[in-house]
Amino acid sequence: MPQYLVAIHHPENYDPSLEGEAMGRDIDALNEEMQAAGARFFAGGLESAEKAKSLRKQSGGQVVVTDGPYVEAKEHIGGFWILDAADMNEALAWGRKAVIACRAPVEVRAFLAMPD
Repeated sequence: MPQYLVAIHHPENYDPSLEGEAMGRDIDALNEEMQAAGARFFAGGLESAEKAKSLRKQSGGQVVVTDGPYVEAKEHIGGFWILDAADMNEALAWGRKAVIACRAPVEVRAFLAMPD
C-alpha cells in the first residue's frame, strides 16, 4: 500500500504552549482513529525549527553543521504522520481531519515507490 506524509505546518514563531487541552484531545482522537483504521504507520512531533541542525557538504568533502533549519522559511514542519493509504484521495481525507485537529495548514505528499 502506498505511504503518504501528512505534515503539519507551523509559523516560525509558533508557541506550542498555546495549543490548549481541546486541541490535544482532538489530535489524540485523530491518532486513535488512524490507528483503528490501520492507516497510521508512524507519527511524531518535532521540536521548533530554531533547535534544528543543518548539515552541508563543502568542497573537499568536509561536512559543516550549522544551527537552524536547512531552508529559511516563514513556516516549518511541526509534526507529521506517515500513513498507509490506498491512494491520494484517502490520504487527503486524513489530511482534512489533521487540519481541523491541529488547527494548522497541512501538506500531503506521497512517498516515491522504491524499486525492488
